[in-house]
Amino acid sequence: MTRIKGGYAGSRRHKKLLDQTKGMRGTKSKVYRRAHEAWLKKESYAFRHRRERKGDFRRLWIVRINAAVRPSGISYSRFMSGLKAAGIELDRKVLADLAVRDSVGFNVLVEVAKGAAA
Repeated sequence: MTRIKGGYAGSRRHKKLLDQTKGMRGTKSKVYRRAHEAWLKKESYAFRHRRERKGDFRRLWIVRINAAVRPSGISYSRFMSGLKAAGIELDRKVLADLAVRDSVGFNVLVEVAKGAAA
């Protein structure tokens, strides 16, 4: 069987991949075979970490809410259960934003949660 080299299309494909691995160290940005291996790793990490980012933000919001409710003498879990008992359905993202930007409004929520939990 004769060998087909790919010509213009192949060199375009190689060039495109080498452009995507431009900032990498050593042969990962210069040699096509090593660059392709690095690109596969890069893409798999990006795919995985897009999903991990959601958990990272949730953990951050929980830490912020906990830090905001502790001075009021209540824990995070008691605060969340108090909100649920009071029928307040705000997600953690909004609660964390309130804790950082609007402490007066957040303290009102803390008092409501305390009353509902008791």
